[in-house]
Amino acid sequence: MKNFGFVRVAIATVNEGKIADPIFNAKKMEKLIEQAIFSKAKILVFPELALTGYTCQDLFGYPRLIQDTNRAIEELLRYSKKCDILIAVGAPVSVNDVLYNCAIMIQKGKVLGIVPKQYLPNHGEFYEKRWFNAYTDFSLKSINFLGKEIPFGNILFISNLGYTFGAEICEDLWAVIPPSSYLSLAGANIIANLSSSNELVGKNDYRKELISNQSSRTISAYLYTSTGFSESTSDLVFGGAGYIYENGKELISNPRYSITDTITCTDVDVESLSNERKWNQTFSMAKDNFNIDFVKVNIEQVESNSELLRKINPYPFIPSNGRDKMKVCNEILAIQSTGLAKRLDSTGIKKAIIGISGGLDSTLALIATYEAFKKLNLDIKGIHGITMPGFGTTNRTHDNSIKLCEEMGISFKEIDIKSACMQHFSDIDHDPNVHDITYENVQARERTQILMDVANKNNGIVIGTGDLSELEIGWCTYNGDHMSMYGVNCSIPKTLVKYIIEWYANYIRKENTKLSDTLLDIIDTPISPELLPTDGTIVTQKTEDTVGKYELIDFFVYNMERRRFDGEKIIYLAQNAFGSKYSKEEITNRWNDFINRHGRNQFKRNCSPDGPKVGTVSVSPRGDKRMPSDVDLGIWQVLNQNS
Repeated sequence: MKNFGFVRVAIATVNEGKIADPIFNAKKMEKLIEQAIFSKAKILVFPELALTGYTCQDLFGYPRLIQDTNRAIEELLRYSKKCDILIAVGAPVSVNDVLYNCAIMIQKGKVLGIVPKQYLPNHGEFYEKRWFNAYTDFSLKSINFLGKEIPFGNILFISNLGYTFGAEICEDLWAVIPPSSYLSLAGANIIANLSSSNELVGKNDYRKELISNQSSRTISAYLYTSTGFSESTSDLVFGGAGYIYENGKELISNPRYSITDTITCTDVDVESLSNERKWNQTFSMAKDNFNIDFVKVNIEQVESNSELLRKINPYPFIPSNGRDKMKVCNEILAIQSTGLAKRLDSTGIKKAIIGISGGLDSTLALIATYEAFKKLNLDIKGIHGITMPGFGTTNRTHDNSIKLCEEMGISFKEIDIKSACMQHFSDIDHDPNVHDITYENVQARERTQILMDVANKNNGIVIGTGDLSELEIGWCTYNGDHMSMYGVNCSIPKTLVKYIIEWYANYIRKENTKLSDTLLDIIDTPISPELLPTDGTIVTQKTEDTVGKYELIDFFVYNMERRRFDGEKIIYLAQNAFGSKYSKEEITNRWNDFINRHGRNQFKRNCSPDGPKVGTVSVSPRGDKRMPSDVDLGIWQVLNQNS
């Protein structure tokens, strides 16, 4: 199995250690190293001064402690001779009668390099300058340590597995320009912080914000681990905080205040980080101000085949934390309504025309328009909802269209399009008994013509209802529902459309119970363009039977557009995200269908109407998605081994 850019990493805290007993602590570390190896981790990070304990205070000035520390390191070197894993250990290191607070990098029985702390806290409860020197002489690039010449200072550890590793120590992260900023510009995509950070009320939230921000700024995986229960509590308490972040997002954390040793593993995606760095020109421009010379140490490791350890969100557009639901939905609706309000205000237009189908997209567009009119204090009757039943319209969607408009208090009109379509079939010599693409698109274009003409008659604008998912696969009729004067849903995927409507239904329930019930029924209605004949009770055309489940489509969209992954990796991630819900064969088939539809429908996206970007993914030809219409994406398809 390919690793698809994933690297397994681990952070550990020796909570059962002893202050000023490096040998005892090294033995404890060996057990944690064994656990990390069993978990197939390639990097393991221990806290700052983990071998001695951070709270040794003036004991750091005694040769005995340093000698014991060196013996403990030799013990770890013997233990790790057959260990493929890269181990970062915090320890004091004496260099020419100067003591440094360091991160010692160990692999396969060797010290690969030593990274000293650059910023020493000397305020409040901290007074490290009493014992240690800050690393400021960048000309010092190697030292004699345990009888060998070892790289020292600013070092990059470059693995054959595709990652580049760097480290900083505790207070370094709090600096105006942390060393990790320079590490990232030099190529480090996995950065460790060996820390000893005490606990205070509110400090953990601030610490996490700091880690998240630095991980985001450096577009890196950031491995933070701090000392815990084994430290002295004379004046301070250390909680053993540990976090792994990836480009600003928390992947996993250590339990704080544990009294037993802890180790936490997860997989970080260095391919995703690399793709983001290539795309983010601000990151590459920062290299112009970069002038630090790094020592580079190569690491040879064996790739491990294992099941992915981290959880992959099957719904990447939807907040994984339910508590964020109101915040996210409020923000999206605010962006939609503000964008439309500006368009109405700048044109002086006070009328909006919307085709109401009783489906998800037109419902969200109506909600956004309703909020825009409230924002501008415009008469709600200026919103004209028009339902246009055709050959495939069911009683359920027809009735919901009427109820939706009535319960929101907007102007409403019903225009049956069947006779107009029959006339058009006659005009173009099309047999209405042939239910082909012409049969379907005639209805879509007839509806758009009606909306445009009604807009002209009332000096209004047509509000587009199409969503991001449909634009990605071209599931719209060119110059039919594809066209409008402002598309409020253009960067909202189908799964998120449903999510927002559900939130809105619950949000307005006390104020308008009937509207809430109608919205919830719309959510439960099968997704359909309703273009094929029906008796009014049976949905004869279900979109997901043709294009696949929208949850899969949106998963493909996010990982292709936002992460820029190829098909094989996206299929691998989908397997992990959805588990047994879909077979690999089904996911692969759906991916191939998706990429084929995506490639051949760029011409529709290239002339899509104006509309607001609400998230990180957009296909606007004026901004995020500039792709030739003639591209052949057949090579992006994946061979299905099971077919």
